[in-house]
Amino acid sequence: MDWLVASNIALWIGFIVMAIINFALVRQIGVLYERVAPAGALMVNRTIEVGQAAPALEALTITDQRISIGTPEARAQLLFFMSPDCPVCNELTPVVLSAAKSEADWIDVIFVSDGDSQDHAGYARRKGIELPYVVSELVGKSYGVSKLPYAVLVDEQQRIASLGIVNSREHIDSLFEAKERNIASIQDYMNKRDEARFVEVKS
Repeated sequence: MDWLVASNIALWIGFIVMAIINFALVRQIGVLYERVAPAGALMVNRTIEVGQAAPALEALTITDQRISIGTPEARAQLLFFMSPDCPVCNELTPVVLSAAKSEADWIDVIFVSDGDSQDHAGYARRKGIELPYVVSELVGKSYGVSKLPYAVLVDEQQRIASLGIVNSREHIDSLFEAKERNIASIQDYMNKRDEARFVEVKS
């Protein structure tokens, strides 16, 4: 009997210890989630800034359609800068096409590339790209694109709403989120939130 009582006590002690450990782990996961916040598109640009007027341009698509970029329109535009020989661009193209469909009620998506020697028409056909596809070095330079894949969101007032290097659907969504929250970027929002918390703790 004494052995049974001792074993029960040991089991209860073990159960309580495990419960405490699990509670501590849950708290640590919460802290880690706060510290490792969802990363948005990385803002790397020395030519244009969020809030300024978008460079107004006209360009021809690979199907000889003339389109306007950054000029007065009733809808926003997402410029997706890519290259057929960029592996990350290839992986992200279906994501951009999906985003174009899901956000079709308020935004027009334009694919932008350069390099006339590349088979852009063949690439568009293989990837099922039926959206405007522009091959223009001028557009990339005007929007300060130095790394791919890159995206710029131009709002309905032809101003830069958000921009950055994009490597995933989360990065694309972060551009939309930044526009909706009227902030420069998700990183900027998180930095300001952390600063506010630090000031609050100090006071």
